[in-house]
Amino acid sequence: MTDVASTGGGPGASGIPSLWTVAAEAGDKLQAPSIEYGKLSPVLIVLGAAALGVLIDAFAPRKVRYSAQLFVTLAGLAAAFAAVIGLAASGVGTTKAQIAGMGALAIDGPTLFLQGTLLLVGIVGAFTFAERRLEPAANGSRVDSFAAQPAAVPGGEGEQQAVKAGWTTTEVFPLLMFAVGGMLLFPAANDLLTLFIALEVFSLPLYLLCALARRRRLLSQEAAVKYFLLGAFSSAFLLFGTALLYGYAGTVNYSAIARVVSGADATSDPVLADTTGNDALLLIGGALVVMGLLFKVGAVPFHMWTPDVYQGAPTPVTGFMAAATKVAAFGALLRLLYVVLPGLRWDWRPVMWGVAILTMLGGAVVAITQTDIKRLLAYSSIAHAGFLLAGVIATSEDGISSVLFYLGAYSFVTLGAFAVVTLVRDAGGEATHLSKWAGLGRRSPLLAAVFAVFLLAFAGIPLTSGFAGKFAVFKAAAEGGAGALVVVGVIASAIAAFFYLRVIVLMFFSEPQADGPSVAVPSVMTTSAIALGVVVTVVLGVAPQYFLDLAGQAGVFVR
Repeated sequence: MTDVASTGGGPGASGIPSLWTVAAEAGDKLQAPSIEYGKLSPVLIVLGAAALGVLIDAFAPRKVRYSAQLFVTLAGLAAAFAAVIGLAASGVGTTKAQIAGMGALAIDGPTLFLQGTLLLVGIVGAFTFAERRLEPAANGSRVDSFAAQPAAVPGGEGEQQAVKAGWTTTEVFPLLMFAVGGMLLFPAANDLLTLFIALEVFSLPLYLLCALARRRRLLSQEAAVKYFLLGAFSSAFLLFGTALLYGYAGTVNYSAIARVVSGADATSDPVLADTTGNDALLLIGGALVVMGLLFKVGAVPFHMWTPDVYQGAPTPVTGFMAAATKVAAFGALLRLLYVVLPGLRWDWRPVMWGVAILTMLGGAVVAITQTDIKRLLAYSSIAHAGFLLAGVIATSEDGISSVLFYLGAYSFVTLGAFAVVTLVRDAGGEATHLSKWAGLGRRSPLLAAVFAVFLLAFAGIPLTSGFAGKFAVFKAAAEGGAGALVVVGVIASAIAAFFYLRVIVLMFFSEPQADGPSVAVPSVMTTSAIALGVVVTVVLGVAPQYFLDLAGQAGVFVR
């Protein structure tokens, strides 16, 4: 290094020019990046609130942490939602859609629609996280669904002391906010590295949240380990696929990859002209990236984590994860297939056909055998992933808008259903075995009726949001030439209707057990979450046209 510096970096000493010489020869000055902070304000608000939550947990007295964290969480999510509404009102989702963040993010209609949905899901999820009336009080202190001392050995002395003291785990609120922040970035990502970073930002908090159940700690930790290990595999697939696509196109930018795939850039650069001849990099890389996204969606055969994680995680986390992860992952999958790989449509459509058929039938058939309500809803979510893939396969603007509408409708039904599950309890906590739900309609008619509404929406019965969503995606798929897939979807829906109706019959037409569970009286938090789920389910079922039009206006990707 001394020789290079003394000779001015000339090639005489070592053949390696110094950085100063290179910079002087280039004559360029370092330019500060141009960041559109206004366009990125929803993400910045959420991540800022998450950072503030970390500081509150680090420095605030324990007795004020819960109220402070809840206020910061709800205020941050509400402010971010207001920012999304402001961007949409200013035309950013339509005429003023643009690429922001030095090309890393796309701010367009699908992004704003999905971000708005995710923020509303986050608000409802925060309500269920904050519920403190369901568990028995510890030493006069109300506690929530999360472990009092997550770092302690389950059943150990540290945990017993924390339970006795009535501690609550307020770290769940910053973790929720970081997960929402990553999910906001995920469908907006406009290059593969941003996609991977957003995936890790929202996945790591979810791995932690799954391990924090107050009851059944070992089952909860087992679920978290399974989710983490399989999530690591999916991240590895996505990252390796990113490397192969970079090797193919010489860039990780979505639109640049699409131009190379279409051959537009093949003649402008001799290096690209050579690499585009190697379609193996493109096909394998694209397949690996799609596999990583299908894992997050929960599609067959990448669904193995779903039932175990849904069952073992704290039910508020399960509800949030089931709704929000699907919204974010399908948004990213749509952008990848419609923006990056439209030139490979004839390659990926047959594969997605097979995945959609396996997912619809696999989720519906296996759900019939389940005896645990959370596992049943897990396989139900797998079947719904297959219905959503039918809209993805449509490869049209109607397909995009139908998937957006379905995601919005499905997320609130899911949140409401899992919120109801938290209320049916016995001495061991939540009574999730189906036999415990026998006669629930006689013990608590209102709660059973509300859960029946959600089950009918899952089944796609008319006058519910589920029917409007399924009709939209099946109509788009049929118009896109996937009529046979629609037939399979209808058959799978009929199979799924059987186990939904079986639960309704069990609740209303079976004798309640003498030692059956009781229905807890929730606070205004869980009550609001369930009521909002019912309202959205009914409104989107009875009068869906406005929201279908809204999704239609938001169904165009910026390139």
